[in-house]
Amino acid sequence: MREENCIFCKIANGEIPSATIYEDEDFRVFLDLNPATRGHALIVPKEHFANLFEMDEEHCRKAIVLARKIGSRMMEKLGCDGLNLVQNNGEAAGQTVFHFHMHLIPRYKEDGAGITWQPGSLTEEARDELTALLAGN
Repeated sequence: MREENCIFCKIANGEIPSATIYEDEDFRVFLDLNPATRGHALIVPKEHFANLFEMDEEHCRKAIVLARKIGSRMMEKLGCDGLNLVQNNGEAAGQTVFHFHMHLIPRYKEDGAGITWQPGSLTEEARDELTALLAGN
């Protein structure tokens, strides 16, 4: 299913041109127009899913396998020193296009991309509360 007004549906299905580096029946991978680093690309399913939680398990599996495949190619061809795989869900998490996508961001020593956060601490009380809430099937 596609969303008529979704820009990523249009790009993924070839209605809007993109700098495509990979395509199959389910996904298109293209270079980000506003890259964090050299080679920054997006993995986008051709079917519309607003976020990870709407996507079926088969697409989830395929997306992570594809991330490994393209990420390995980036490491080899670009000579990057590492790779960030970033996937945001919801506005509070930084999602700006509400069509599931993963960022593959090649990392280079001292590239200044700044994909970090300030580490907090986990108290025993919080650990126990969160474990009770989140553990299980």
